[in-house]
Amino acid sequence: MSKRKRFILTSILLSLGFIAIQFLSQQFRFFGIASLGLLTLLLFYWSLREGLSWDMTILSLVLPTFFTLAVGLFWFLLPSNIFARIPVVLLYGFGIYALCLTVNIYDVAAIRTIALMRAAKGVGFVLTLLTFFLIFDTLLSLRWHLFLEVVSVIIASFPLYFQGFWTVNLDKSFSLKLVTISLISSIVMGEVAAALFFWPVTVVVGSLFLTVTSYMLLGLGQAYLEERLFVQTVREYLIVGVAVFLGMFLVTRWGS
Repeated sequence: MSKRKRFILTSILLSLGFIAIQFLSQQFRFFGIASLGLLTLLLFYWSLREGLSWDMTILSLVLPTFFTLAVGLFWFLLPSNIFARIPVVLLYGFGIYALCLTVNIYDVAAIRTIALMRAAKGVGFVLTLLTFFLIFDTLLSLRWHLFLEVVSVIIASFPLYFQGFWTVNLDKSFSLKLVTISLISSIVMGEVAAALFFWPVTVVVGSLFLTVTSYMLLGLGQAYLEERLFVQTVREYLIVGVAVFLGMFLVTRWGS
């Protein structure tokens, strides 16, 4: 079976699995989402087995798995009507197919130079941010205790940062530098989440601010790894961060 056929079959099977979860009783849905995440991992490994090895290339499976888990958890926050949920299923299926193509380019580019790498990095960057937003929206909606919320943000952020920074050079060997940058970025995300815990913002606004923070950290980190962390680059990311912060400040209801 060709790779393209495997990609299409993977997208269809996961989309059907996503729909099937909705027929489970409430107490089994979290188990169903976890199972679908595992199925995503297995199907992506099957679809891309030629380019995967037991080295750092295995990180290419992180984003598809987290994307499935993020969409699955976000599903519980949607209104229970078909008009709100059909677009999410379509978005999920399209996102899975796009991830198949993107991860395939990563694996090929880890062996040899490929012209589509720049486009793949762009798609991967956008889908990483979307995954960040869905995860943050779910975590903030749970209204957990401060410590638990901060720890969950750090734990959820680390794998996404690790794979995001890995895509810069696609090295097959382990890099302590990537681990360090990913850990620092994740801790910063936890600190921002702690600050938002005391800030009277809505879940959506808080999730957007955390996502913008991840956009800044991921973008600056990738620029650093590419040795292109110029003053202009830092200024552009800071302008975006300040603009979003001011917007969040203005939309916050400070009264009781």
